[in-house]
Amino acid sequence: MFHSYLSPFKIAATAAVLALGAAGAHAADKVGFIYVGPRTDFGYNYAMDQGRLAMEKDMPGTKTVFFENIPENAEVERVMERLVSQGFTIIFPTSYGYLDPALKVAVKYPKVTFMHAGGFKLAPNLGTFFADIDEVEYLSGMAAGSCTKTGKLGFVAAHPIPQTLRNINAFTLGAQSINPKVTCTVVWTGSWSDPAKEAEAANTLIDGGVDVLTMHVDGPITITQTAEKRGAMVCGYHADAGKFAPKGWLTGSAWNWAPLMERIVKSVNAGTWKSEHIRGSIKDGYVKLASFGPLVSDATKKLIAEKEKAFIGGGVLWGGAISKQDGSAVTKAGEVLPLAKIESMDFLVAGVKGTIK
Repeated sequence: MFHSYLSPFKIAATAAVLALGAAGAHAADKVGFIYVGPRTDFGYNYAMDQGRLAMEKDMPGTKTVFFENIPENAEVERVMERLVSQGFTIIFPTSYGYLDPALKVAVKYPKVTFMHAGGFKLAPNLGTFFADIDEVEYLSGMAAGSCTKTGKLGFVAAHPIPQTLRNINAFTLGAQSINPKVTCTVVWTGSWSDPAKEAEAANTLIDGGVDVLTMHVDGPITITQTAEKRGAMVCGYHADAGKFAPKGWLTGSAWNWAPLMERIVKSVNAGTWKSEHIRGSIKDGYVKLASFGPLVSDATKKLIAEKEKAFIGGGVLWGGAISKQDGSAVTKAGEVLPLAKIESMDFLVAGVKGTIK
């Protein structure tokens, strides 16, 4: 019944995990994960699933189940309900659009802990987690700024949510730290996963003179392979996808979710968990720079390493003189953007071409 109920959405789970209720596993050792796309996308969902697998390996006795290709609507509520009925007491709804459904389900099951990825709302039994990958986006932008020949970068993005805007802005600022004249053109696809639109956007940007592409969509493979095919360079996102572009790969931003997931589950098991917004950074090891490709010079690698060290040491990305597209000041010299403003970012910085839809 379980498989037939969810089969239209390609839910995947191992038979052993689904039998946990009958096996009598401890409730706190049963952790459920929900993904909006396939875990094989080598992107956002892949990175989440790699964290799940590493957590299982690092925490013997902890068993997990995953559900993939679940849309951001009432279906995810039904999946969470089914998880609860199976005795899972820790649930990770990992997609941005899962927050409101998770809040609805959390009210009904106060003894279940929900940890949403990247949201901004809390409930007594629901917290959020994420990491400041925009620091790594800045480093990735430095590689792009040093390698571009045309001075034109391209950014293929799904939706203009704060996390996406932060990445576009950070990537652009990083590139401008190397070459102040660099521009970054944004194309929105309107979907976290639409390979046809992603390929079209990538080709349009390259036709317009862009020679370095990057992205914020769930799966970077299409854009990475399109760049390679067209002779453009590419910086990845979510995971190290260098094998898909052996010639044009520069570097990229990658998640390292296992330590954060383990921290959360251990706190639940220890009875110390509390509802809060948990945020990590490059300093915590929750995000990292992907491998460098052959086009990045040793001199550029050195500059990036120095900036990475600065971030790890407490250096501030969102501070100093930063301007919006219209020239108005975001921050002035000596000022730092408050966390609340960073997490609700609603602007594009100077040098970005495109609008917020």
